[in-house]
Amino acid sequence: MLQYVVKRLLSTLPVLLGISLIAFLLLRALPGDPAQVIAGEMATQETVEAIRNQLGLNKPLYVQYGIFLSHLAELNLGRSARTGQPVISEIASRLPNTLLLAVVSTAIACLLGVPAGVLSAIRSYSLLDYGVMVLALFGLSMPVFWLGLMLIILFSVKLHLLPAGGIGTASHLLLPALTLALFSTAFIARMTRSSMMEVMGQEFITTARSKGLLERAVVFKHALRNAFIPIITVIGLQFGSLLGGAVLTETVFAWPGIGRLIVDSILARDYPMVQGVILVFALLYILVNLLVDILYAYIDPRIHYE
Repeated sequence: MLQYVVKRLLSTLPVLLGISLIAFLLLRALPGDPAQVIAGEMATQETVEAIRNQLGLNKPLYVQYGIFLSHLAELNLGRSARTGQPVISEIASRLPNTLLLAVVSTAIACLLGVPAGVLSAIRSYSLLDYGVMVLALFGLSMPVFWLGLMLIILFSVKLHLLPAGGIGTASHLLLPALTLALFSTAFIARMTRSSMMEVMGQEFITTARSKGLLERAVVFKHALRNAFIPIITVIGLQFGSLLGGAVLTETVFAWPGIGRLIVDSILARDYPMVQGVILVFALLYILVNLLVDILYAYIDPRIHYE
């Protein structure tokens, strides 16, 4: 297992290198002059040229990318063109907020989605099953930003129960976490139902029932455990997507995470910050997938990594 983990971590290096190159080129392809955006509309041409020279934007693209890679090899993501602060420190100050939001959202989605999928599977093609699937389809169809705005109108504007945005207390976390969780709940519920129905029709479930085991033991001890591999895959993918999908939610709820940071940085043409956040997103997604692969071996002893 240790050798497998080391190999996977080493394989992330070319992936991150490719992502850095794509992000670098796409940012340079955006319309607008970053130096002009930073200097302001009323700045003189001399000021704009000075900023362009300070940021190295007047150098060829391959030279700029080479400088970026040399700094990256030293774990230096540069300084923000907008604030002048080190990119790493800016990301480190906001990353815990994004991780907290993603973890709480995933926990809510699991607590809602897995039981809903199990109930839907053991009572397949009943009114309960149809109701759960309709709600899941509704959750998949709702845009995150629209759902966030509707929750703000209901719980903040109309009922005055929860704050509309910001950070500070658990009440500030509830609305953005619920907004993200409802979308993931639908995915998890549908996958749980599909996986459970496949397992419930296998022969070892019939054998367990013929031995006189309680239906609860058959469902949770035998069926759910064997159906959990695809479920945990979806949970891992949803957690990874929440880290990137929190961009819209953090913007709607003014949540100070790296999702909102990258939006502000794109608008300001802050190349170093955008590149740094994209690399952090990619690294987190890779680590989440690695963790899911490791959990496979602990959930199902038949799985071995060579």
